[in-house]
Amino acid sequence: MIHLIYPHKYDNHFHSRDARPGDHVFIPKGDAALMAVNGEGDYLPTFAQVRDRLGGDLYDDAIYLFSVDDCGFFLLQRDVPEGDGFAYRPVMMFRSVQPRWRAFAGITAAHLSGWFAHNRYCGACGELSQPKEDERAMRCPACGLVVYPSISPAVIVAVTNGDKLLLTRYANRPSRNYALIAGFMEIGESLEDTVRREVMEEVGVAVRNLRYYGSQPWAFSSSMLAGFFCDVDGSDAITVDEVELAEAIWVQREDIPTQDVGVALTAEMIDAFRRGEYPR
Repeated sequence: MIHLIYPHKYDNHFHSRDARPGDHVFIPKGDAALMAVNGEGDYLPTFAQVRDRLGGDLYDDAIYLFSVDDCGFFLLQRDVPEGDGFAYRPVMMFRSVQPRWRAFAGITAAHLSGWFAHNRYCGACGELSQPKEDERAMRCPACGLVVYPSISPAVIVAVTNGDKLLLTRYANRPSRNYALIAGFMEIGESLEDTVRREVMEEVGVAVRNLRYYGSQPWAFSSSMLAGFFCDVDGSDAITVDEVELAEAIWVQREDIPTQDVGVALTAEMIDAFRRGEYPR
């Protein structure tokens, strides 16, 4: 999965860290980020590359985000023109960036960049907020409200029926790949409650015997995904929620297509069932 970057080490401890020329910088523009473009693939540019293009001292305006190994990643809210080896790319392109540690760093930087952008102003009194100096948070200097990065818990659910797995396709999405039942937690729910509700809402099936599989930070939706396997409880007749799904079908184990497990928890769970290597 995209967050498994060993032997590289992700370090999200908050501390005051000055930027260095070799550190990478995330420069947002809407739903895109500035990338250095070369024949070996796009990547987040370094401070040295951006400085050579813009000139001047950029370091004082940069916000430290995290490090991978000894390389820091910073947010810089500047308007940098494209051209001469630089181009803005949609954040979703990080799903295919190689090596994987660069992809994970890119989507994590995008997550934090979006959070900073959405919390420039205090939600209580409307004053301009400021980054706190002692932790990763925004603080209002007027009323003192402190806001931390948003992480939305969600579930990924593999519903099994003997040697069959319930596969879905999302409605109104360009991808034709198979997926699993998924959804966000609601106020007052446990993860297990969310599993039962989402499956019933999306396909009209009751489930039992919930087994936890694993988790994944999914920065594309500012989420923490928790994966569960469960068994159908009673009738396996499907009633598709056509607002959420274009299709939902039971697929025999031997008919499940091979998955690329390098990015998403969903694909790993589907492939685990196909191989028969999942919690029973």
